[in-house]
Amino acid sequence: MHTNSQLPLVSVIIPAYNAETFIARTLNSVLSQTYENIEILVVDDGSKDKTAEIIEQFAQKDNRIIFFNQANAGVAAARNLAIQNSRGEYIAPLDADDIWDQTKIEKQVKLILQSEPTVGLIYAWSILIDEEGLIIGRYDIDDFFKFRVVEGYVYPIMLYYNFIGNASATLIRRDCFEQVGYYNCQLREQNAQGCEDWDMYLRIAESYECRVVPEFLIGYRYVIGSMSANYMEMEMSYNLVVADIKQRHPEIPKFIYQFSASKFYVHLSNKSYACGNYFISIIWLLKAVELDYMLLLNPRFYRVCIPGTLRILLKTLTSLIWQDHKAWGNFKQKVKLKQKETQILAILDMNEQIIKEKQRAWKLYDIVMRHRWSKVLQSCQTRLLQEKTLKDVDDYLQISSHQKM
Repeated sequence: MHTNSQLPLVSVIIPAYNAETFIARTLNSVLSQTYENIEILVVDDGSKDKTAEIIEQFAQKDNRIIFFNQANAGVAAARNLAIQNSRGEYIAPLDADDIWDQTKIEKQVKLILQSEPTVGLIYAWSILIDEEGLIIGRYDIDDFFKFRVVEGYVYPIMLYYNFIGNASATLIRRDCFEQVGYYNCQLREQNAQGCEDWDMYLRIAESYECRVVPEFLIGYRYVIGSMSANYMEMEMSYNLVVADIKQRHPEIPKFIYQFSASKFYVHLSNKSYACGNYFISIIWLLKAVELDYMLLLNPRFYRVCIPGTLRILLKTLTSLIWQDHKAWGNFKQKVKLKQKETQILAILDMNEQIIKEKQRAWKLYDIVMRHRWSKVLQSCQTRLLQEKTLKDVDDYLQISSHQKM
């Protein structure tokens, strides 16, 4: 067991490509961690802006930062280079535009040290932030009650839905990479980037268990025009990952693949909508409905389709009034910034809101989803699943509530 003076080294790995706008904020969030026994490996993936210059400035001030430079080879290759040159017992991936709460690593290391060696991955919850670092919208209790508290053997659940959600939320044992391999570079070679993280989580989940720190500790940044907005590439990436899984796991029921694809299309719809691509957003949503008619019971379906259609029509009208598209864009931006002044939330606010909203009325769609969740678990019974993979949400809420008393 590690003592306080012998805490394990954590290797933070950061791939960076044309990240000059955010890399300083990202590095500052790492350098301000309360857990200090870290090394920070940053790989500039052939950036054409001032990313490398900014990283070098940070490296000169803090010797924990180790800087690598490579010709553009993609995010998977950049992460692999960092892992191969790291020394830490644990690996903490972080994208160059995301940020961490200052206690993120400390809390994850504490949990993994308390866990069995069969636990290979610790994750925490993420909140969406915009390009200015402001939280986008408010905490959605629906997501929490469906997917956010998942532990144990999670492979079938991870296939059903990527509950971790992004690349910056985890702490991973080095042994995992030695067991399951590194990030998949072949996806980029097939013009199919986008699901490298999900693919890695699935491979880890085949051999290891997962645990969660049930707090919002990651700020996941929505950036219009980022790689994650290349929807066609993401769809191809998803299809390639799933095709491989189907070959290796024919025992998994078909309905899990069907629901998984539907949820992925909903994910693409949400990303499209956030980027203002309302027509594409509706198309993705209709694809999702083709695979899962139960989405018609979800109020979110109508909150995308109806406003999206109206905004498409409004865009046509505004193009007649505002022939100068740049001026119209500036006007919209001012309105958005004004709205955000009353919507700024701190991570602490998000965690507190879980406690406040634990008493809620379940809607019909909620009941259907909980039944489906049970069906996923029951259809994938294995020796490890029988050890109870999903803890009841109320247990976590009660624990959190007692801790605050």
